[in-house]
Amino acid sequence: MMTRTCAALLVVALAVLPARGADEKITHGFLATGAETYIVDGTGKVTWRYARSTRDGWVLPNGNILLALSKSKDYPGGAVVEVDKDGKTVFEFKGTQAEVNTVQPLDGGRVLLTEAGEKPRILEVDAKGKIVVDVPIQAQTKDTHLQTRMARKLPNGNYLVPQLLDKVVREYDAKGKVVWEVKTPNMPFTAIRLKDGNTLIACTWGNLAIEVDKDGKEVWRIGTDDIPGKPLNDACGCQRLPNGNTVLTSYRTAANKTKLIEVTRDKKVVWTYTDAGKSGIHHFQILDTNGTALEGPARR
Repeated sequence: MMTRTCAALLVVALAVLPARGADEKITHGFLATGAETYIVDGTGKVTWRYARSTRDGWVLPNGNILLALSKSKDYPGGAVVEVDKDGKTVFEFKGTQAEVNTVQPLDGGRVLLTEAGEKPRILEVDAKGKIVVDVPIQAQTKDTHLQTRMARKLPNGNYLVPQLLDKVVREYDAKGKVVWEVKTPNMPFTAIRLKDGNTLIACTWGNLAIEVDKDGKEVWRIGTDDIPGKPLNDACGCQRLPNGNTVLTSYRTAANKTKLIEVTRDKKVVWTYTDAGKSGIHHFQILDTNGTALEGPARR
């Protein structure tokens, strides 16, 4: 298997996005995960599909796709797989507890994942699937499905973990000690540590996202009531784009309803994605804007 670089950066092309005129239409290509797993190009055409339900995923620089699989008959504890564009599995790690809810490619061919269960934990596994890091998570165990979601390893070596039912985002060090935390207004699903040290958090059933500073003070918020038509329904995933805009999912949606939406800092809608599929998007990775591969950011 090819060695993964720090694919979180997804540097397919190191190019600054070109300036756009005020009336120029915005397009995005992206990877969608959820009940349906697929890649869409800027024209809205589906260019790739994967048959299994997924929780999280990344398109890697080599063109393969790294995915967290939902639990199933074949994978009762969930799994992480890397597949090529033909759907062939080139890497597999089977979960050992209730669910695998997140995945992140790391330097040196390692992969980060979380396991939900009686002993919730963060794992790093090597390219052969051997566990090389095991970090316990402090979380409730009465509802393992609502323990954690999009955990990410930070540049400082710590781990940022949204904990749904606990309504808290925690930063853990390599020994499992909580070194930072912030309470959230609803169940946090995605947490992204931004370059300025702030943290962007999408809160599922709250139908909103917030940004907090290093002290946990809220400095920005957008909710479905701020957007015409109130399109957010279960705001699971989010991504901050290089231009400062934020993209959010609407997971509990229906056919021909908004599934992804991009908003500016002043809450203006500049792009939406809708299709005829019955399922919403659990999480996603924006890959390009107007045909230009993103310089970043990582969905950390």
